[in-house]
Amino acid sequence: MARQKAYNLSSLNIVIVDDHQPMRRILRDVLREFGVRSVEEATDGQAALNVLNSFPADVIFTDYMMEPMTGMELIDEIRQGNTRVDRFCPIIVVSAYTEIREILMARDAGATEFLAKPFSANLVYYRLKAIVESPRTFVESKEFFGPDRRRREAESETTDRREKGYEYGSSKMRADIRADLRANLN
Repeated sequence: MARQKAYNLSSLNIVIVDDHQPMRRILRDVLREFGVRSVEEATDGQAALNVLNSFPADVIFTDYMMEPMTGMELIDEIRQGNTRVDRFCPIIVVSAYTEIREILMARDAGATEFLAKPFSANLVYYRLKAIVESPRTFVESKEFFGPDRRRREAESETTDRREKGYEYGSSKMRADIRADLRANLN
């Protein structure tokens, strides 16, 4: 069996954004086990922006649903350049909302990775490893700024898929997404 490369994560600055204190503590403890020592916490998106004004994050873990500012709104503020935060900062959405619709919405907001709750330490590590080993190119258009939403090379199509649009709820789209997700896991 091939041995996996271990990374020294001790110099990372990480912000955890979650309105549930026990969840923040669990994630902080997992990160400490990986050697991460510089971790700041926030209870919602607005509190995170306040923390990020004085703390240069290398990675942000954010919950999906919080009040008064959600994780999606936080991502949007960062990716639109409305803050002092680096627009290219990797953002991992951590959520119990794991339907395809929520995953796609996080991706379309500019999330770098998605981590389903409850999570294991291995899954946290794999998301950090993905950021290091497979950094995603950023894309900018009139409607979007963030990591390229495509995970693998698509076959060439005769029509531009962006012109077609899509519905989050269509059964064909859900089947296509499930197939894509399965392919990306392999």
